[in-house]
Amino acid sequence: MADSEQREGMHYLESFPRRWVTVYIPLLLFLFFLLFPFYWMGLTAFKPNAELLSTEGNPFWVLEPTLQHFRKLFIDTSYPSWMWNTIIISVVSTFLSLAASVFAAYAIERLRFKGSHQLGLAIFLAYLVPPSILFIPLATMIFQLGVFDTRWALILTYPTFLIPFCTWLLMGYFRSIPFELEECALIDGATRWQILTRIVLPLAVPGLISAGIFAFTLSWNEFIYALTFISASENKTVPVGVITELVEGDVYHWGSLMAGALIGSLPVAVMYSFFVEYYVAGMTGAVKE
Repeated sequence: MADSEQREGMHYLESFPRRWVTVYIPLLLFLFFLLFPFYWMGLTAFKPNAELLSTEGNPFWVLEPTLQHFRKLFIDTSYPSWMWNTIIISVVSTFLSLAASVFAAYAIERLRFKGSHQLGLAIFLAYLVPPSILFIPLATMIFQLGVFDTRWALILTYPTFLIPFCTWLLMGYFRSIPFELEECALIDGATRWQILTRIVLPLAVPGLISAGIFAFTLSWNEFIYALTFISASENKTVPVGVITELVEGDVYHWGSLMAGALIGSLPVAVMYSFFVEYYVAGMTGAVKE
C-alpha cells in the first residue's frame, strides 16, 4: 500500500513538470501573443500625446491616463455614424446571406438532382475568388442600380462573398442531421417547408449561429468594397472611416486610431464570447464528415 502511494507520488512529480512544458507554458505563450495587441490598443488609446511621443518612461504602462483621444473620436469625427452604418450593414447583409444560404444548402443536400454535389463545390469555389477582382464589375452594377455611396451598395455586394462560405458550412451541418427524420415527416404528410422550418432549422441552430458569426465578422471588418463604393464621410463604415479620417498625410493620430479600433472590435469580441460554444459545435458538425 505504501509502495503504491509512493509510486503515485513519484508519478505526479514526474507528470506535473511535463504538464507545464506541454500544456500550461504553450497556452500562456499563446494567450500572451493573442491578447497583447488588444492590450497595446487600450494602452495607446488612453495615453496622452506627450507620453506617446516620449522616449522616456515605461512604454508598457500609462502614467497619466486621458480620454482626449476618445473625445476627438466622437466629437471631431463622424465615428457614431460609422458605427451605426457598420451595425446596419453587417446585420442586414448577414440576415440576407443566411436566408439564401439555408435554402441553397438544404436544396443541395436534401433534394436529389443531378450534379448537386458539383454545384455545392462550385458555390464554395466562388468564395475563393478574391474581392480585388470582383469589385470592378460590381462597381459597374452599383452605378447602374443608382445605389453608389449608400448603405445598399454594401448590403447588396457583401452577400457575394458571404453566401458561398455560409452555404458550404450549412451543407456540412445539414448532412449531419439524420435523413430518417425527414422521411418520417414526409410519410406523415409534412411539406418540405414544414420539414425545413420545424425539424431541420431547430436542429441546425449551432450551424446557423456559426455561419451567422462568420458572416457578421466578415461584414464588420470588410475594407475593399467599403472603400470603393462609399465616399461620403457620414456613410463610411468603421474600418474605412478610422483609416481615411484619422490619417492626414504623414500624420497618424495614433491615440484616436487605437481608440477607434478598440471600440470597433468590442461588438465582435462580445458576440464570440456569448456564442463560442455554438460556434465550435457548428464548425465541428460542418467539417466532421
